[in-house]
Order: sequence, then C-alpha cells, then structure tokens
Amino acid sequence: MSVTFRPARADELQRIQELIVTSINDLTERHGFGAMATVRPAAFQLFSFKEDPRGLWVAEDGGDIVGSAFSWVCGELWFLAELFIAPRMQGSGIGREMLRRTLCHADEAGAKTRALITFTFNTISQGLYLRHGMFPRLPVYMFSAERKALAIAGADARVELRRAEASESHIAALAAVDMSALGFSRENHHRYLLSEPTTKGFLLYDGDECIGYVYIASTGHVGPLAVARSDAMAPALRSTLRIAAESGSDPVSAFLPGTCEAALRVAADHRMRITFPMVLVSDRAFGDWSCYLPRNPGFM
Repeated sequence: MSVTFRPARADELQRIQELIVTSINDLTERHGFGAMATVRPAAFQLFSFKEDPRGLWVAEDGGDIVGSAFSWVCGELWFLAELFIAPRMQGSGIGREMLRRTLCHADEAGAKTRALITFTFNTISQGLYLRHGMFPRLPVYMFSAERKALAIAGADARVELRRAEASESHIAALAAVDMSALGFSRENHHRYLLSEPTTKGFLLYDGDECIGYVYIASTGHVGPLAVARSDAMAPALRSTLRIAAESGSDPVSAFLPGTCEAALRVAADHRMRITFPMVLVSDRAFGDWSCYLPRNPGFM
C-alpha cells in the first residue's frame, strides 16, 4: 500500500460522497441499523471549499480515493464535518493521518474549540478523537415520526414563523441568535441555507420580539433550530413540527441534544421515536444546548 495525502479538488467532491455513503452504510449495517445513507449533492462541501479550501483533504491509493476529511471554521469553532475511510482500508492509519492534517486547519484558523458529531457506536473513531484531546460531551439523538401523527398537534400561539431572507437585517438577526445560543456567528452558513432551493428558513417571533430561527427541508427534516432563551424552545419546536408536517413529507425528523429536556418532552408528546444515537465530541464545552438543535452531523 502506498497511500498519498493531498488537498481535495472541487471537481471530486461529489465523487467523495460515494465513498462516504459506502463507509457510513458499512458501519451502520455492522451495528444492526441497516443502510442509512444515500448519495446527495455535495452542495455544502462545495460552498465550504469556495469559502476556505484548507479544510478538505483526500487520501489516494493507486489513483483511488480511499479517505476524505472535511472541516469548517466559524469564529473560534473548528468543526470536523466528515472523516471517512474506505472499509477495506480502515485500521491502516489513514484516519490518524487525515485527522492530523485537518487539525492543521484549526491551528491555521486560530480556532479555540474543536468539535464534531459522530455515531455513538463508532468507538474506534472516538478513541482516535480521545487521543487528540476531544472527549464525548453530549448525546444527540435523531428523532422521527410520521407526519399524520404530528398534524394533529396545534402550533403554539406565542410563536409565529416568518420567512427569512438573505437581507442584511435578517442575517444580523440570525447571527444575534447564534451568538446567544452558540457563542459565535454563522453568517456565511445562513447565506448558504437561505440560497438552498430545498430548504426554507424562518425567523421565530414572540409578538414583536425575534426569539430564534429554524430551517425546514423539503424532506421534512427540521434544523438547525436556535432560540435566544431556553423557555422558547418548546413552543418553537411545537410550531415548527406543525409546519413541517404540513409540508407533505414523510417522515418528519430532527436532531435533539440529550440535555435539551424541553425539546425531548415535545418529541415524546408527539410520539417521535429515536432512530439512531450520536454524540458531540469536543476539546472543551461550548454553546447552550438547551437553545440549539443541530441540522445534521456535518453542518452542526
């Protein structure tokens, strides 16, 4: 084996998704969850590449891509969105070398916090992260339910959803909520989501006060959802689930942090079920997870 490592190119990001899907499904099938991933457009990867290509790497063996890593930086946070090795090449040290290279991205960007979300049962990878000072901090669960079970739940009268736009005033409002919930701004990521044709963004209002935001995908998936104060989470999620159920997609789903009791209670009331468990890993605590629901393991 003669594996080489190099920065990724824009024209191979979609092909890399095929490797990632193969790797994810190999892992989830071995742990009894069945095949979970399907190949999707590499839109967020391409957006991030154009913003900062330093976070995307590949490993090659005889001209074949056998490993990939993708990280992004917002403010003081470095986030590892993807690190996957072809099943036949796992255990050969490629993951360790890929992580070392992408951690250089964190150092170059001056990030003070390093984090990622991975499958709870992916213990080998967690061991690698542990050796680099990143520890399991927070359980994150994928919940889902059929939309007909959600449609009977009423929206909360206190929360109004208003369509968000990529205007400076709306971006500023979105960034302000991020600062409150996460401790850093994600302005560029909001511009990305608001340009996505399959996703709708909303500002959440309690009267005249903007208390948060949420994005709802055409697939029925909710997230990210962020609120400026924890008491707004339950009514915000109830209203959001109603809107998602009305979209006509099945199932409706969301990632819920295990410490966000308000969101978990709403999920239980709506008979949503856990479909698979994940965990947030980081080198230090950050964010208020009673006020933030991730979009997915790559976007956070």
